[in-house]
Amino acid sequence: MTATPTDWSDSPLHAAQVAFEALTGDPDPLTIDCDLVNPDGDLNVPAGVLPLTQVREWLLQRPRDVQARDAVWAELIRKARLDGPRWVIAAVGMAMPVLRRYTRQLAAGYGGDLDDLEAEILAGFLAALRDRADLAQPAPYAALCRFGWRAGFTLRQQASEYTTVDDVEHLTGPRTPRMPYGHPDVLVNRAVRLGVIDAEDEFPWIEVRLGRKSVENVAAGLGITAAAMRMRLGRIDTRIAEALASGVLTGVASPQAALNLAAQASRRANLRAARQSRRTPARPPSGAAAQGTAAA
Repeated sequence: MTATPTDWSDSPLHAAQVAFEALTGDPDPLTIDCDLVNPDGDLNVPAGVLPLTQVREWLLQRPRDVQARDAVWAELIRKARLDGPRWVIAAVGMAMPVLRRYTRQLAAGYGGDLDDLEAEILAGFLAALRDRADLAQPAPYAALCRFGWRAGFTLRQQASEYTTVDDVEHLTGPRTPRMPYGHPDVLVNRAVRLGVIDAEDEFPWIEVRLGRKSVENVAAGLGITAAAMRMRLGRIDTRIAEALASGVLTGVASPQAALNLAAQASRRANLRAARQSRRTPARPPSGAAAQGTAAA
């Protein structure tokens, strides 16, 4: 990057724009392979490897081509999650027009520091880019934008609206949370002990469902596809919902219920072990056994 310290300002969006220009400028601009974006050739997407700035202009000129935009952004999100920080900068730069528009809209009548507003919008966008936008759902770009807008709007509301309570002791209504309450990790741990969640699935489920990590990153760490990870998490969600509805997870599990859950967990473990054995190639014989085989 050729940006100098004097190029930077206190404006988070201006700093991001400078970084994007350095990343996409000559002599070696960052590019994207549009053939990967459109592998089946059924979308109105230009072919070949193109500079990101050219792709951004192409998208801006076609605001109604939702399918093409979502395909490009799905690839950008995957790269930002898996291929390093430069693709995070690239995604922010590609979204810069809408991020600036949000800032202008939310700044109307806002009495706080505009740099803080920009920072909050950018933080919301980056949080969604990192792990909150679900690529299995339609309109991933709209999801990123929605998180950015919501973050900026929340800051604006917090700056202008306060709820005061004169005497908390005279508030009416229940003040004790209804079951199930407590830290979610406690319920997850109980679900593992009961066999609702398999032990090897505890960490991935917490990372995605509670930690809001991206399915792609968690799946890559486990060496499975994102589609397989989503299917696994969906089955876990169903079992947790059933356990909550029956009261097994939040109340006292009867001996028969505990036995049924343990049996189901055992069957899942056996099925997973069988699938793993089919995927694992047989090892060739070694040492004396190998020599004996060769002599035979």
